[in-house]
Amino acid sequence: MKKRRAKGLRIAGKTILFLLLFLCVGAAAFGFYRIADKALDRMFPPAGGIKVSQPSSLPSSSAALSSLSAASGTQYNPVKGLFSAYSEAAQRRLAKMTTREKVGQVFLVTCPAAGQVKVIDDYQPCGYCLTARDFEGKTADQVRKTLASYQNSSKIKMILCCDEEGGTVVRISKFPALSEQKFRSPQQIFHQSGLDGIKQDTEKKSRLMESLGLNLNLAPVCDVSVNPSDFIYARSFGQNAEQTAEFVTASVKAYRAQGLACTLKHFPGYGNNADTHTGVATDKRSYQTFQQYDFLPFQAGIQAGAPCVMVCHNIVECMDSRNPASLSPQVHRILRETLGFSGVVMTDDLSMKGVTNFLGGKNAAVKAFQAGNDLLLTPDIKDSFNTLYAAVEDGTISVDRLNDSVLRILAWKYSMGMLS
Repeated sequence: MKKRRAKGLRIAGKTILFLLLFLCVGAAAFGFYRIADKALDRMFPPAGGIKVSQPSSLPSSSAALSSLSAASGTQYNPVKGLFSAYSEAAQRRLAKMTTREKVGQVFLVTCPAAGQVKVIDDYQPCGYCLTARDFEGKTADQVRKTLASYQNSSKIKMILCCDEEGGTVVRISKFPALSEQKFRSPQQIFHQSGLDGIKQDTEKKSRLMESLGLNLNLAPVCDVSVNPSDFIYARSFGQNAEQTAEFVTASVKAYRAQGLACTLKHFPGYGNNADTHTGVATDKRSYQTFQQYDFLPFQAGIQAGAPCVMVCHNIVECMDSRNPASLSPQVHRILRETLGFSGVVMTDDLSMKGVTNFLGGKNAAVKAFQAGNDLLLTPDIKDSFNTLYAAVEDGTISVDRLNDSVLRILAWKYSMGMLS
């Protein structure tokens, strides 16, 4: 009996020792894995050194970053950052402006079908976004004269832009009287000619737009999509995040070399979400997914010197589950603080169903401006202007907050050589 008991104790002791040894080896292996993983991160950062970290905290909607000017640092200060060399000139111009003139400068208006000069006289908007109807049936000379008449009617030279992405979205090159051929999609060009082809295509777009009197292209599309069934796929580069980042870098550098401004869109990234032209879209992906994929092309474009970022209307739950990105202070804080963007932030079209359905038909101008946008894209200048102007007059929006965005917009225009 004693021998059997002693034998059992020896077996139990060996089992315990084996388990302890197994646990020690496992812990050591896990520690080695963590050390190796960190070392590899340092050696091979994503997208050529582009690395985006999660912000330490996100503000609640109630906090809402009510005044971006109150935040410290370059990212919110309109006299620092991307346009800092032009801040003094912008401040001198701002000091001479009335409140109505300031409010006008935060609107990028879809060019009306009629009464274009009257709208400029009445509201002095920052600029016009042109659509295909503004080019259809016209010669290049007619377009130039029309756009010159807009500039001559404005006290402050206007941003004149359109979506000339290539492929399915072309406003100018679809008309043979204005372009020998329609611009192909970035996907088609890349598959045939690589990034050199992208550079040459972007230069050609820039020359065409500038020759007609435009000064901004609402491109490149920075959304990452590799699935042909995604809404945004046909407009995207159609490659992974790192390759899309390289495409964006090449595009932004080409635009800058040609002297045409560009816009990174649609922050924080469409992914596989539905079309917000037709309804509210909710993005349920994790923040880590945005860090690893969607942010990379935007970070690349920002580092390449893009002056403008367009924010989409998707409700991105990991950033703000209660508001579309375009109306979310949290999303704008990520763009400013985490990605370090100091240029002009603009909305996507505020007449899209992704916003109008969300707000139940209410005007979005005040909420979009409070979220942190500098520039509001809308076809409805009368109601939007009056709503925002009233909000400034009654103190809902502070004059300091208005001045911040107008300063940034003016400095941008000075940097483009539009003002002197």
